[in-house]
Amino acid sequence: MYETILFEASDGVGRLVLNRPERMNGMTNRMLVETHDCLEAVAKRGDVRVLILTGAGRGFCPGADLKHYAAGEADVKSTAEHFRVPLFLHRMPQVTIAAINGACAGAGFGWACACDLRFAARSAAFNSAFLNVASAGDMAGPWSLPRLVGAAKARELYFLPDKFYADDALAMGLVSRVYDDATLASEVDAIAERLAGASPHALRIMKQNFLDAETMDLATYINVETERHTQVMAHDDAKEAFKAFVEKRPPKFGTRTQ
Repeated sequence: MYETILFEASDGVGRLVLNRPERMNGMTNRMLVETHDCLEAVAKRGDVRVLILTGAGRGFCPGADLKHYAAGEADVKSTAEHFRVPLFLHRMPQVTIAAINGACAGAGFGWACACDLRFAARSAAFNSAFLNVASAGDMAGPWSLPRLVGAAKARELYFLPDKFYADDALAMGLVSRVYDDATLASEVDAIAERLAGASPHALRIMKQNFLDAETMDLATYINVETERHTQVMAHDDAKEAFKAFVEKRPPKFGTRTQ
């Protein structure tokens, strides 16, 4: 279905791979459009509970493929709607994970910041990069990044776009964990499988709680959270989880998310 990305899903986990390894997965219009369209479709799927975003080969995504654009080779037309990829990554019902396996800069940096969780290979390198090429930036980094590392650090990373590495990203709270390059994929797969094995209903409600908490005052949020908590506890998944705990066995959840 796609030329610049790969997508597969099984056992509740979807994997979207940016697939231009010969260019370190540098972004083109086609990659932007295809990623947008893929995420839009996945967001509607009840059988996918976790989405992993990663890159093929040695790179995650270093941002726009400047050689491609400098040559005037825009492959397809993109619109403002396609730039809403970070919105999908942040707000889609699935838990989104960036498995950062290499260079992560520019637009790719923005996409990683928009995910719910970020895990990095030890050799991964990061850079906002925009100002280095006379760009003010896109992909919502100035919205996402301050929420991860704080307002002052986010401004520093954008106004002074120097390269930094996985251990630096871990220290500032940009990524949650750093793994050896050879084990990143398997470690992230294990985390995704663990999440996919949780109650699909509770998992979706938990993500929605975090989204609502970003925009609601505390009193309003507590009212919404309490109402949802009551609904979740009456769901079949909660009943099964309680029974499994008492019987000392793993719970067996259905696929119903409502």
